[in-house]
Amino acid sequence: MRKYLQSPIFILLIAMVVLNLLEGDFDNMGEWIMGKLLMIPAIVIGLSFHEFAHAAVSNALGDPTPKSQGRVTINPMAHIDPFGFVALFIAGFGWGQPVQIDPRYYKNRRLGEILVSFAGVAMNLLLAIVFAFVIKAYLNVAGNIGNVTLAHTILEMLIDIVVVNIVLMIFNLLPVPPLDGFGVVTQLFRLDRYDWWYKLYNNGFLILMLLILFGVTNKILQPAVSAVYGMIMGAIL
Repeated sequence: MRKYLQSPIFILLIAMVVLNLLEGDFDNMGEWIMGKLLMIPAIVIGLSFHEFAHAAVSNALGDPTPKSQGRVTINPMAHIDPFGFVALFIAGFGWGQPVQIDPRYYKNRRLGEILVSFAGVAMNLLLAIVFAFVIKAYLNVAGNIGNVTLAHTILEMLIDIVVVNIVLMIFNLLPVPPLDGFGVVTQLFRLDRYDWWYKLYNNGFLILMLLILFGVTNKILQPAVSAVYGMIMGAIL
């Protein structure tokens, strides 16, 4: 915990909380807390399955590293990063504990790294689609639940799972280190041949936090998430 408190990421997260306060997000604290509590299953499922997908694909390609570190599992304890969880809880974005891989085991290194990078976002898309079908099935039986409040709460939790997985998918596709999108772009264009790539990668997390703090990522996420959510739910419901 001490390393987090001494990190510039901690300062940026505090700044995000302050901005949320100024924007009135916490005006109704009870409602805000309840909404966030209902999101916990969505966050745990989204982050755990995302990182599991990275580990499983790398393992399938011959890399023993994820398995040796106990990452080829959907157990949330193996994947949840405390700050990434809090960030997703408070700011609407987040990350899991990155899966360590060793691409030297892949028969085709470039293809292997691309597949592993895509695995997490593909899993989030799959989960969003699966739970959209769950919502469709639930709506057919929700009327049989005598408690209207309970029925609405369950529906809200299911919708959160769809939304959070779409957010994780689109967020991680952004071509900014250390996100999956940057890994894909790196391999497609072999950017790691250039000296500037390493400087960019080493400072990537700080750059990403600043983009989030100044609302750059939000301008991309909001319309993209709304569009994808509309397409999935429109096609299934």
